[in-house]
This record gives sequence, C-alpha cells and structure tokens, in this order.
Amino acid sequence: MTRVCLVGTEDVDLRAELVSRETAREALATYDLQQPYRNTVAVETISLGAAVALCNDLNWYLVRFAADALVREPSVSDSEWLSRELAAAVRDGEIDAEETDEYLKVYGLTEDGELVEPMYLTRRDGEIPDYDLREVADTVVVRVAESEFGG
Repeated sequence: MTRVCLVGTEDVDLRAELVSRETAREALATYDLQQPYRNTVAVETISLGAAVALCNDLNWYLVRFAADALVREPSVSDSEWLSRELAAAVRDGEIDAEETDEYLKVYGLTEDGELVEPMYLTRRDGEIPDYDLREVADTVVVRVAESEFGG
C-alpha cells in the first residue's frame, strides 16, 4: 500500500479543515484517516498513481492549508517519504525509483510527535548527515526532486 501524509501549516487544524469542506470530505470518504504525526492527515492508497491522484484532487486545500504532501511508496523505500513532486515524477517515469535518494528534506520529530523545521541535505556514500537545527527525538526523511532542493 502507498501512503499519503498531508502536513498542516502551524496555524491550521488540517483534519478539521479537510473534513469541514464537502469536496475534500468526499475525496477522503473511502479512506481511513490516520494521524502519524501531530497536525497531519494520512491515508493508505492502492498505488503510487492513486496517491498522486488524491493529492491532485485535494490540491485546492493543500495550497491553502498544508505545509507539505508526502508519499511513501514501498517499491521506492519502506522508511523514507517522497515529496509530491518526486512521487509524480516516479509515477510518470521521468525518474527511476533508484535515482531518488540523493536530495533530501529531513524534518525533526519532537517528543510530542510534531514535525519541525525541515533541513535540506544530500546523501553521501549512503549516509545522511545529522539533523542539527535543534534537539529532536527522531527525524523523518523525505526524498525530494532536484528542483525542490533547498527551497
């Protein structure tokens, strides 16, 4: 199963915004809404194509209420997420799954489950540099397209 995780902006309760709006509620109606991190909404889809299509269906809401849209595709990585842009590029065959691991956006994960301050890094010799923006309990690694790197 491919997973989609929508990360809300700091000032918005993302779940409340999505379920309070008819079009978003209908797009999410067939999914079991989960919350893997604070102020996120996650669902499992049947494929990478379905995950990208769901993000496209929710685009109006994502632009207004989300800080990020992440996709976890098991055929690419069991532990790392893909950015929405990179997931679409893999789906469309513009980039091979094996070529997605160089450019990273690494979020800090606080003790209370909040994703904080992403740090842009490049993987070197298979290693990810340490997250050093603040003290965190863990990190969440998101693979990004070269065009997204650093910004």
